[in-house]
Amino acid sequence: MGWIPCSGNSNTKKKIKKKKKLEVHDPIKATPPGKLKRNSSINSKDSSKSGNLDHIAAQTFSFRELATATRNFRAECLLGEGGFGRVYKGRLENINQIVAIKQLDRNGLQGNREFLVEVLMLSLLHHPNLVNLIGYCADGDQRLLVYEYMSLGSLEDHLYDISPGKKRLDWNTRMKIAAGAARGLEYLHDTANPPVIYRDLKCSNILLDEGYHPKLSDFGLAKLGPVGENTHVSTRVMGTYGYCAPEYAMTGQLTLKSDVYSFGVVLLEIITGRKAIDNSKSAGEQNLVAWARPLFKDRRKFSQMADPMLQGQYPPRGLYQALAVAAMCVQEQANMRPVIADVVTALSYLASQRYDPNTQTVQSSRLTLGTPPRTKRGYDCVVQIPNIQHTARYRFIDVNTSCPMVVFSQFRVELLKML
Repeated sequence: MGWIPCSGNSNTKKKIKKKKKLEVHDPIKATPPGKLKRNSSINSKDSSKSGNLDHIAAQTFSFRELATATRNFRAECLLGEGGFGRVYKGRLENINQIVAIKQLDRNGLQGNREFLVEVLMLSLLHHPNLVNLIGYCADGDQRLLVYEYMSLGSLEDHLYDISPGKKRLDWNTRMKIAAGAARGLEYLHDTANPPVIYRDLKCSNILLDEGYHPKLSDFGLAKLGPVGENTHVSTRVMGTYGYCAPEYAMTGQLTLKSDVYSFGVVLLEIITGRKAIDNSKSAGEQNLVAWARPLFKDRRKFSQMADPMLQGQYPPRGLYQALAVAAMCVQEQANMRPVIADVVTALSYLASQRYDPNTQTVQSSRLTLGTPPRTKRGYDCVVQIPNIQHTARYRFIDVNTSCPMVVFSQFRVELLKML
């Protein structure tokens, strides 16, 4: 849940407009327009200095209430610890609900500004793939956030350092988690108005509920995206090493494609079972993206990229397709990466293809998850690859089922060699 500054040049010049409004149009959980408008007006500069929460609509708790809920923050209630501080499991007696309570470390890296950003964002943004903020505490110098409790912990807990008796993630579950996380990101990019750049997408920030339902958490580094003719937001370089897009780390120019890069790293972690940065490995394998890029060029090496924990129980074609999506997301040039909506379409298709390890077969189900197939795209040419028809700019269609598999607005044709 923590972060460290990414390496790279920092752009400290910021343009802050007064009373930026964040409007959310959500078909899942509608918010009365008047209420949304009132609560979305906040001067981020003034509020971050004064700790003013008057404009934020969320339930407030006293420090005493949350101390009682966690039995005075006992060690046995501790769920984890990150850059923000410690997270405890607690029970709110007045509503009889188990919750996760995150307590700001007053000596930590993240400060009052990140606390305010998270409360603001999660008070206004609501989606099945975003963690639900129940409330907050701002008593004196105490800063705490109260979330719904996610019973299965983080994605990181299920990929690395797994205890012998713990269930390993199978292929179907991995694709389900990847598709759900992508849908959460799509909501931030395409539904929130103005768009929201998450800026800290990583496995430890993807929490899992019953049934391995994923939700994005930790919005303290989130930024409002560019609007109008602006192409980027200039900001101090923040995030987690290994997940930062190269152009953002070098210039401080943040775009929606920066999030797409981070998602590509997460997808690679899901597929390979490797960490984004692992200093315990040899020099050439410490950085996941640097290790994977040469392997993307040789289809014969794709099987080497599958997590050994899968024990070979995955559909080869599904593995190739998932790796193709990841490869496109982590391209060095931001304009060559797909938009997240197209990634959602691709991964929703892969999640709908249920792999049975006992019979080594894939059963197709109707594509009902995520974004419906898009038709408002330009198509220029057709390239045939095994069992897949490729239409640029750019669309994969499963010839057997006529079901859209991948829709990409930008894509390097050289990646066809992978399939």
